[in-house]
Amino acid sequence: MTTLRSFLIAAASASLRTVASAASKSPLEVVQIGATPNGFSSQPRGWNSFGIQANPGTTPGFSFNQTSVIRQCDTLADNAALRHAGYVYCSLDSGWSVGGNGDEFGRIIYDSPNFDISSLADHLHAKGLLLGIYVVPGAFIADEYKTILGTNVTIGSVCSGDNGLARCNFDYSQPAVQQWHNSVVNQFASWGVDLIKLDYVTPGSPSNGANLPADLSGEVIAYHKAIAQSGRKMRLDISWKLDRSEKYFDIWEANADSMRTDQDINNGGKSTFVSWEVVQRAIDNYRQYITMVMKYNKTLTIYPDMDSLFVGNPVSVSGVTDDERRTIMTHWLGAGANLIIGSDLTNLDDFGIKLLTNPDAIAIADFTARFPMQPRNPGTGNNGSQQLQAWIAGPDRSGNAVVVIANYGPDQGQAGFGTSLSGVQTVNISWSDLGISGTFHIHDVWTGRDLGVESSGFSVKLSEGQSILYKLSRF
Repeated sequence: MTTLRSFLIAAASASLRTVASAASKSPLEVVQIGATPNGFSSQPRGWNSFGIQANPGTTPGFSFNQTSVIRQCDTLADNAALRHAGYVYCSLDSGWSVGGNGDEFGRIIYDSPNFDISSLADHLHAKGLLLGIYVVPGAFIADEYKTILGTNVTIGSVCSGDNGLARCNFDYSQPAVQQWHNSVVNQFASWGVDLIKLDYVTPGSPSNGANLPADLSGEVIAYHKAIAQSGRKMRLDISWKLDRSEKYFDIWEANADSMRTDQDINNGGKSTFVSWEVVQRAIDNYRQYITMVMKYNKTLTIYPDMDSLFVGNPVSVSGVTDDERRTIMTHWLGAGANLIIGSDLTNLDDFGIKLLTNPDAIAIADFTARFPMQPRNPGTGNNGSQQLQAWIAGPDRSGNAVVVIANYGPDQGQAGFGTSLSGVQTVNISWSDLGISGTFHIHDVWTGRDLGVESSGFSVKLSEGQSILYKLSRF
């Protein structure tokens, strides 16, 4: 699939051109991720129900209830490879809670015919797993006359209008609004919740089909404060395709642990999970995200959420080829992104399990949890969208780095690069393209092969949808 060779300069004129090119290339500024607002130092790994809920044809026999969820999530604990790789979160998406009203204090309650969240948490915790749940902004319109727990304030006096989700819009300047959030999260804590996914956040959430206010950043702040006072360690994941301007990114990374960089990537309603066209878009959205936010700060405090990983099932269910499945996993690993599986865990094939649990690949996830990758265009070192693309994560202080090289194939309409090179392509990448210098030992993560020592760069041949994942160690 790929061939490694020294990137040698054959003639003096070529050498002069290379020197000039290197001199004009942007220096590499290493991006890091530090501890998140809620105290996490790695991206979450686990499973989320949304892919199956939105694509029921992929998973015959699944119903969104506690029995089916336990059947999925027990796989995380019972499969030794998944367990050792750290996939511990079992996250419920929309539909676990009552959709039109809360309890007597307007707090979110679970849909008791289908779920008992406290007993589900007990089951998961007994197996070494963690529980995630899903919420959206606002309190229920139907609860406007109910009094917020611990206050004499009615919900309707601090929450008005209709956001299109059967909920009203909070006035975040009112202290009772924070008390409502505290009461909700305290109840989550009493049930044993470990992760909250907050969806429909604005600015962001494009084409949402609702009636959302333009700025719901106050909801993110309120949930963060509520988690902080709850006495239980929980992650806060916010969604979707959030505004990346400095004003709002400062809010996201001061309050949340991960943020969605794109819209949903699943094939809604189809019998396969994902299409390559949308994967191309998701990768370019990460490129846009990292190149923008690294201008604000070289040490970030939030993880990118590129949406669920649909790589675990056979091609006929995943919807993409094995090469493309590997490329998806490679990019989610390289980005330091949330590793939340969306596949049917009861139908994992051998290739999918290897992708998700390869020890060398999981070690890359540990590395990129501190050093996420950034694009470096082959030949220029720029960061634009390209069909033939290079990425680098790190180097760290010891000189270790991760390099990804990809051929995304022809732009299928959403990739951003607009080219349509077909077939096998040769990608030449120099150390100056990547912004590094010196001699490195190269290890191919997916094959497990040591590829020797290089001092100037290398070349790879990649078919459409193929990529490589290399670990570089200073020699």
